[in-house]
Amino acid sequence: MGLNPFHVAIAVNDLAAAREFYGDLLGCPEGRSDANWVDFNLYGHQFVCHRSDTGDRIKAFNDVDGKRVPVPHYGVVLDWQSWEVLAERLNAAGVDYLIEPTIRFKGKPGEQATLFIADPSGNVLEFKAMRDSSQLFAG
Repeated sequence: MGLNPFHVAIAVNDLAAAREFYGDLLGCPEGRSDANWVDFNLYGHQFVCHRSDTGDRIKAFNDVDGKRVPVPHYGVVLDWQSWEVLAERLNAAGVDYLIEPTIRFKGKPGEQATLFIADPSGNVLEFKAMRDSSQLFAG
């Protein structure tokens, strides 16, 4: 069974900064937009930024494999090569990572490459790739 694209809408403080981050840095094509929102194609998923004047978006942390993972967060599971290309792109841009590119659960079921970044409004994104994609939901 193929995956269906997800739709997620987030709050951002500044649409121009969101366009730079999602469009220019991450390379997400822009879709529809209005004065208060903009759609992006985030690896085939509909990702919408709505302008809002809300505060800090990181509410909690959870320890996972020795790292403090910010909650809430969202992102995309990529194939290994696409993840490496994205990590190289972010490194070249001098991105400040919340969690630097790393391999989690090395040699175990669910081994994955992961990295965490925040957009200019403080929304946290995780990009990961599974060594064995069939292990995505393995217990």
